[in-house]
Amino acid sequence: MVFTMPALPYPNNGLEPIISTSTIEYHYGKHLQTYVNNLNSLVPGTEFEGKNLEYIVENAPDGGIFNNAGQVLNHTLYFLQFAPATEKKEPCGKLKEAIDRDFGSFENLKKQLSDAAVTLFGSGWAWLSEEKDGKLTIGKYANGDNPLRHGKQPLLGIDVWEHAYYLDFQNKRADHVAKIWDIVNWNVVEKRMK
Repeated sequence: MVFTMPALPYPNNGLEPIISTSTIEYHYGKHLQTYVNNLNSLVPGTEFEGKNLEYIVENAPDGGIFNNAGQVLNHTLYFLQFAPATEKKEPCGKLKEAIDRDFGSFENLKKQLSDAAVTLFGSGWAWLSEEKDGKLTIGKYANGDNPLRHGKQPLLGIDVWEHAYYLDFQNKRADHVAKIWDIVNWNVVEKRMK
């Protein structure tokens, strides 16, 4: 199995001004491409040859294969969860129902997930995920870790590695996190639910 880059559902400038063309070119075009290339060079000849990305993330031990597989999965989910800013800024349907049930309101979810992203020390991800019983939870994950590795379904991720926002927001992580909400494609997030 050869791992490939996900096709973006928008042009490189489609998320401006929140995520600039330059950030897409570096973050997607260079960082993600490097993770894909590394994974393709590390997997052949191992027990993970021929396995899909999710299997590798769930089962690979800590180290090079896991680090690169985790980042390929994280970034694929990340880049595919966005759309150019539209009027629909809130979830609906079963996702909204689950958010209201588990967080009380969409505003509470935004605050808690944003706080997780802003307060994560160092590099990593803040994720909204779904437990096996359907409960939604928020977690902080260092480096290339992912909820899938912990038996949860990743739904919405916020990348807080500096390369995700530094060209556009410099060291203002909180400003970046606050603007991400304007480009979330809630239909994509809802389809990730089990």
